[in-house]
Amino acid sequence: MGFEQEFERYLEDQKKAASGQRAEMLERNLAGTKLLFENLLLPVFGKFDGMEMEYEMNGLSGAKIYSDVGFPRIRTVFEEDHFVTHAEKITRDRFNFERARARSVAVHGFIYFPYSRDELEKKPDFCQRNLYELIGRIGSLAGTGFMQLPVYEREVLRCALMHYKPFQLSDVSEWLTLKKETCRKVIRELERKELVDAVGGGSVKCHEFLITDKAVHRLMRMV
Repeated sequence: MGFEQEFERYLEDQKKAASGQRAEMLERNLAGTKLLFENLLLPVFGKFDGMEMEYEMNGLSGAKIYSDVGFPRIRTVFEEDHFVTHAEKITRDRFNFERARARSVAVHGFIYFPYSRDELEKKPDFCQRNLYELIGRIGSLAGTGFMQLPVYEREVLRCALMHYKPFQLSDVSEWLTLKKETCRKVIRELERKELVDAVGGGSVKCHEFLITDKAVHRLMRMV
């Protein structure tokens, strides 16, 4: 399936799950958002999983604000800004609103990551490198508790963050290039620290795991 078909299917799923003003936003011209996916987000992340178009938040004024694409799992919102509509012909009121919206995003603990349409169209490789650098810096600073974790535990959390769905012991074995018994010990320690949760399976054997919000916040330097 080509990009056009994938995007249309994803857009229809987004519309089905939307209501109120967000549903109305999804009916407008989404050419810029489509460009974000085609030249940036899909080349980097590989799939639409975990991302939400017209991501909704409460602004500092109490009114709803929307970002082109939100990725709550990595606490980042992405924007495509056209020079004509966001700079050349912008009014003072609109300029002030955009600044307030950026502050609102920050208050919610999200990274605001905008791109211009010119950049996305003419320098997609550069745009992708910027995003890869952001991903690479996630959890890289000392003082968050993340760097104090053993290296195998850190690597499991990094990989799980980008996996977007429950992972299995076999996934961990592939990530760490270690035998399953060793990986099982790593997972047990992450469970003890409440950084992963077991899902599915029974009281004795678990089939899958999920990274917890606590771990995501630690990776994103939120704690």
